[in-house]
Amino acid sequence: MKQFFGSSKRGDLKEALRGLRDPQLILLMSNKEQFEQHVKELERSFPGVPSIGCIGMSYDTQVVEKGVGIVAYCDGVTAAANVLEQVSTTPVKYIRRLQEDVRRVNASRQNTICIDFCAGNDACALTTIYTVLRPLGLSLVGGTGDAGMVSANGVVYEDAVAYALIKNNHGRVRAYKENIYHQMGDHRFIASGTDKAKYVIGALNGQPAKQVYQKILNVTESQITTQTFKNPFGKINGDDTCIISIKEVDGNSLACFRQVNDSDVLILLELGDYKAIVRDTIQTIRRDFPRISAVFSVNCLFRYKLFTQNGYMDEYLREMSVLGAHAGLVGYGEHFNNQFVNQSMSCVVFE
Repeated sequence: MKQFFGSSKRGDLKEALRGLRDPQLILLMSNKEQFEQHVKELERSFPGVPSIGCIGMSYDTQVVEKGVGIVAYCDGVTAAANVLEQVSTTPVKYIRRLQEDVRRVNASRQNTICIDFCAGNDACALTTIYTVLRPLGLSLVGGTGDAGMVSANGVVYEDAVAYALIKNNHGRVRAYKENIYHQMGDHRFIASGTDKAKYVIGALNGQPAKQVYQKILNVTESQITTQTFKNPFGKINGDDTCIISIKEVDGNSLACFRQVNDSDVLILLELGDYKAIVRDTIQTIRRDFPRISAVFSVNCLFRYKLFTQNGYMDEYLREMSVLGAHAGLVGYGEHFNNQFVNQSMSCVVFE
């Protein structure tokens, strides 16, 4: 199979599609102003070809911040694309679509992946999707787009999650997640005073969440939203840790990008040697896949900001390119199987 990447920093879709022939699946990553126009243009250019799209930055060896990026698959791919609507209330109402698409592509654990673009309410969307994927051993990689809109097969949706099932007819697929953080000290907190709808943490161990965070890290209130690049929270999930980024200060509370519930046990994380961690991830993938056709990844917006501020983003993309054809999305949250995480990278590797 082959992965195509095309882009236009000025938002010219025809330029981004130049050289694309006989695609079997198309992923669209566009800007807010042109998204709906691009969805319609893409369907006119390749009518009937399965596609999903969202608003967000894309990349291969460079980041396309405000234009349009296209990732497409061809030569030995079986694919289906669709959407689950009403993700904030009843996405399960549309679950039959996913069940039918799984059967249509004859999905299997070894060679099929689900890629999703979500408009919000990620935890609910992922829980629903994974009820179908988990019994079959199918993995999922995806992320959240901007402005509450996604597309599927030429139609724009709000309050929805668009998904694509991709079967590699000539090799394996495997999903990976990269975490560049580790636990800081022995700080452990019981969350309380939470607001599930607003993703707010009111208190940690009975003390106002803002003051607890400030005291441990010795930061001012205005520094909190950038300090989270180095020190997010973590929620222990079995042997794994789900990263929780701070979005903003809300009085004495902290609003996050991921839901926290009363009685959740949280830890404080600190940034590790991210360059070494990236090299380890690349080495692991190369050991697992001596022959790689393509890699599609989702990098968190906060990772993008951290890497950019430290002058590492271009180097990071060059390092990832040694794997072969690498492209992806800068997301507002990352998906790995049934996990909705922040400040992480998830990716799928095609043999």
